[in-house]
Amino acid sequence: MEFDAAIIGCGVSGANIARRLSAYNIKTVILEKASDVSFGTSKANSGIIHGGFHHNKKYLKARLEIQGSLMFDQLRRELNFPFRRCGIIVAALHDDEMKAVEHLYLQGVENNVIGIELCSRQRILELEPKLSSDVTGGLYAPGGGIIEPYRFVFALVESALKNGVELLVNFRVNKAARNGDFWHISAEDGRQIKSRYAINAAGLYADEVSKTFGAEDFKICARKGEYFLLDRMTKACPSKVVFPVPTSVSKGMLVIPTVEGTALVGPTADNIDDKDDFSTTQKHLERILVSGKTMIPTLSQNDVIASFAGIRPCLNEDFYIDASKKAPAFIQVAGIQSPGLTASPAIGEYVKNILLDMGLPLAEKPHWDPHVEDRPFARELDFNQLDNLITKNPAWGNIVCRCENVSEAEIVEAIRLGHITLDGVKYFTRAQMGRCQGGFCTYKIIKIIMRETGLSWNEITKHGGKSRVLERML
Repeated sequence: MEFDAAIIGCGVSGANIARRLSAYNIKTVILEKASDVSFGTSKANSGIIHGGFHHNKKYLKARLEIQGSLMFDQLRRELNFPFRRCGIIVAALHDDEMKAVEHLYLQGVENNVIGIELCSRQRILELEPKLSSDVTGGLYAPGGGIIEPYRFVFALVESALKNGVELLVNFRVNKAARNGDFWHISAEDGRQIKSRYAINAAGLYADEVSKTFGAEDFKICARKGEYFLLDRMTKACPSKVVFPVPTSVSKGMLVIPTVEGTALVGPTADNIDDKDDFSTTQKHLERILVSGKTMIPTLSQNDVIASFAGIRPCLNEDFYIDASKKAPAFIQVAGIQSPGLTASPAIGEYVKNILLDMGLPLAEKPHWDPHVEDRPFARELDFNQLDNLITKNPAWGNIVCRCENVSEAEIVEAIRLGHITLDGVKYFTRAQMGRCQGGFCTYKIIKIIMRETGLSWNEITKHGGKSRVLERML
């Protein structure tokens, strides 16, 4: 188990780094503490490709955001994940908010944001008719977009594995020691690997990993954001991402059309002590609803089908991406909060360049293949296309998830690709994401996982670890 580069953590940053390094003749491994990739911060965010105007380009995160955003069109062609440039609006609801909007506009112009507009009331309502009649003006960035973040991570990892990267899941790093030219890295379960270079992309736990390697001492603060998920039949789903005027703490609570046709409202922004606290509260969700309705008045609690929370790893005002000054051959990729998803392809490139500067020889693979298979999904097919698939494989005709129109064939493929938890299947296929939130299909998915993997009913988990689903079998 000897590698040139070990990436600790497989969220959107780690996955982009892995995929970038897969293009070179080195041995790379991903060490992920969860049972699947994208199960940390990356699974529960707003899914926005930002517009490049929220931050001054003196910050590294702004420069990487601008660069990363421009990379998504090619990535979409190569990796076939859901992505759409629907545009972003910042809506001012009072005249005094227009000063802040003008500042964002000038910042966007300085950042060379393509097509950015400072909008009058009439123009902003033309762009998004569902906005409140109280709107006084705003900003429009047509290059902003929406993405399904977990499908993005899955596609990146599939591409990386296809090109020779190895993935070790349930690998919670607890020891690291430098011996000669190698880091000797151990997991809690006793597994060990050694690697010339180590990259700390551990998200919320980057501070703990840094200490394990004897590197810099810093503290990652957990900032929780709670969201509402709205049914795809809601009348409140806008055509564009709608931002309020931001505050000093956050970009505010948004109304977001998702790339799959539902809508999100949120998030809140509250610092918490427990990095595993994904609970939601009625108090915070009421705040979200009130804030959302000020921008989109047709928003209704009757359309809510789920609430959830994500946690952002906050460090300083900026990303911390650099070679460690204390630990040899160790790279910090920490404090990657918003706009981390947008910046992530550029983060992969940035870390690759740091490795080059540190002395890791990177010779390009002559036969590197950037593409992954474009898979069919039953919900996207017409009757003739679906009928052709059913003729070849009858499992395409067994619709397991009625809300999202997901077939048994899609669930089987997810499992065979290694997504053997209920959440893994959900993020890959969208089964359990509809109106009933798995009330109809969960039991059927459990039976398919058991059949395909040989796992017993009491070994099936929601997201790995101790998240057992069944206490007894009927």
